[in-house]
Amino acid sequence: MLEMDLYKQWCRDELDDMDLSNELGSISGNVDEIKDRFYRDLEFGTGGLRGVIGAGTNRMNIYTIRKATQGLANYLNEEYDSPSVAISYDSRIKSDIFAKEAARVLAANGIKVYIYDKLMPTPCLSFAVRELHCQAGIMVTASHNPAKYNGYKVYGDDGCQITIETADKVLSLIGKVDIFRGVRLEDFDKALADGAIEYIKACVEEKYLENVKAQSIDTEATKNAGLKVVYTPLNGTGNIPVRKILDMVGIKDVFIVKEQEEPDGTFSTCPFPNPEIPETLALGLKLCEQEKPDLLLATDPDCDRVGIAVPDENGKYVLVSGNEVGCLLLEYICKLRTQKGTMPKNPVAVKTIVTSRLADKIAADYDVEIIDVLTGFKFIGEQIHYLEEKNQEDRYVFGFEESYGYLAGTYVRDKDGVVASMLICEMAAHYKLQGVSILDAIKCLYDKHGIFVHEQQSFTCEGSAGMQRMNEIMLSLKENSPKTLAGINVIKHCDYQTSICYDDINSTQEVINLPKADVLSYELENGATVLLRPSGTEPKIKAYYNAIAKTSDAAQKIIDTLKVDFTKVLGF
Repeated sequence: MLEMDLYKQWCRDELDDMDLSNELGSISGNVDEIKDRFYRDLEFGTGGLRGVIGAGTNRMNIYTIRKATQGLANYLNEEYDSPSVAISYDSRIKSDIFAKEAARVLAANGIKVYIYDKLMPTPCLSFAVRELHCQAGIMVTASHNPAKYNGYKVYGDDGCQITIETADKVLSLIGKVDIFRGVRLEDFDKALADGAIEYIKACVEEKYLENVKAQSIDTEATKNAGLKVVYTPLNGTGNIPVRKILDMVGIKDVFIVKEQEEPDGTFSTCPFPNPEIPETLALGLKLCEQEKPDLLLATDPDCDRVGIAVPDENGKYVLVSGNEVGCLLLEYICKLRTQKGTMPKNPVAVKTIVTSRLADKIAADYDVEIIDVLTGFKFIGEQIHYLEEKNQEDRYVFGFEESYGYLAGTYVRDKDGVVASMLICEMAAHYKLQGVSILDAIKCLYDKHGIFVHEQQSFTCEGSAGMQRMNEIMLSLKENSPKTLAGINVIKHCDYQTSICYDDINSTQEVINLPKADVLSYELENGATVLLRPSGTEPKIKAYYNAIAKTSDAAQKIIDTLKVDFTKVLGF
């Protein structure tokens, strides 16, 4: 049994981390626990690494971090002369340790390291890569996953997460590294004293915030509306930069959820620190009952996502979906920039294929070109890069995905919870001065374009058997595509792995001009869509449902019926 051999090897080696030694001892004789930790290497993809913290090749620990970083170092030294790397980390358990271990490996391989001296958001890492002219970046975070997870995201020299091609090259080099004896290591403090590792100066963070502030459109509104905000950083990295930027644009009435203010990798008050989940915002909503703000704002641990809640006509706070916030921001940015004469020629907005088609209708109103990309904000960043190569980056006005990720401006190439927080508050202040609530603004969009309802459903597939099941489900659907869903005819289905879209009515095909991805989509004759993809960061298959109707009840009924039928199709 390969897993048992690896387990015994790990037990024989003198590990640098006593937590790992204790864990290995605690699972002695437990075949299932040993297999789960050693049945595979933690997968390295375009999102880098992500997994449960612990001992073994299928866990996040200093050894898997070192091995991945050695592979990255080998790649950088092959591709560049005198490469440098920027590193940042969030509040998760051992994030600071993992960041320093990565720095030690890079320094030992002759690669200059710039590392933040405190936890910082993901967008600040993307900015540092570009500002310091680095060839790569590393962000230690598991974003919004539960506390037992951590991760390691790798960025290219453009400040965007690495491409599939680059990830494959790095992965091949990682595979050649012996996890214990194939890694070069330098002492962190010695490398710091020698200048091989350097802390990122405060001026980089200040310049980042200046770039964020430059995306503001209606500064008078934020100064004059008297907007009142409750904010929770969910024990993550957003606490300082979000509060700084709100203060910089004139929003002074900000109340912090104290239990979630300071960094805490255990996330003791919100086990799932994801602003998409209503339970995560419970303490924020409780403070809203006391303070009665115009807006509840929540950023996830690495501050690249933002969730909000706003009061309805009865004073009850309701959550606003990522699709709705993204569409509101797109409308707001296009409308205000058009009014102020700052809209570029041939403007472009970018969204993912699982994001609301309401964005297409809004964009059409303002003659904005919509570009659809695969799921993952790196593909939005990639589009900005393509524009930059043609000296047309000023055409980009906004990009967003339904999972609470937004970006205005081209100063970073990843979703940015800091700029999104600023623009959401500015938008709310703008509408407040007009006597319009956020919910009123949403209703105006729906009155004009129809009511769009969107829901996501996750199907968990844990462990080695779970991964196999995910693969079998996707293969089965590719071989036997459903003709109907919930009794509604499928008029088009697309396989993004083969890059073919099938017209089921006319029996024709067309090529999908996007990178290959394990994604399936179905378009129904009533305008509804269903999209299915395995998660790139969690052991889940995710289904995305979109429906449009004249009333919210009618659209919701379509969604509910689709969910029931599609769950049966998947075999859950």
